[in-house]
Amino acid sequence: MAYWLFKSEPACFSIDDLMQRPRQIEHWDGVRNYQVRNLLRDTITKGDQAFFYHSSCNPPGIAGIIEITRAGYPDFTAWDSHAEHFDPNTTPENPRWYMVDVKFIKKFPHFVTLNEIKNHPQLKHMLINRKGNRLSITSVTPDEWRIILALGN
Repeated sequence: MAYWLFKSEPACFSIDDLMQRPRQIEHWDGVRNYQVRNLLRDTITKGDQAFFYHSSCNPPGIAGIIEITRAGYPDFTAWDSHAEHFDPNTTPENPRWYMVDVKFIKKFPHFVTLNEIKNHPQLKHMLINRKGNRLSITSVTPDEWRIILALGN
C-alpha cells in the first residue's frame, strides 16, 4: 500500500461533500496535469490511502483520510462538453485523462494546517512544502503518514 496527498478546493469538493455521497464514494476527476495523470493511470492502486487536503482556502491543510477503491480509469468528464473540465482533444477511444474512485475513511478531530506541516521538523522534506510544487496529488512517505496521523488525532 502506498500513501498520497490529494488536494481539492473545499468550495469545489470538500471532505464533507465526500461524506455526503452515496456509500461515501466518489470519483476523483478533473485532473489536467500530465504528471498527476500518470500517477492516476499507472501508480495509484486500489487499497492505497491518502490524506484529503483542502487547498486554496484559509487555512489550507489536511482534513482527513480517504482510500482508493478503484484504480485509474478514463476520466469521462473530459468528454462532456458541459462539464467544468471538458477537453475537446480526448475521446473514449483515445482517453487522455484518468481518475480513481475514493472512499471517505475519517475526518480528523484536528485539522492539520499547512503551517503546522511546514513548522514540523520531521515534515520539512514533505513534497507539499517544496517551493513551486503545484501538483494536486503527491506521494507521502510512511514516516510522514504516521506523523500527520498523530497530529490529526
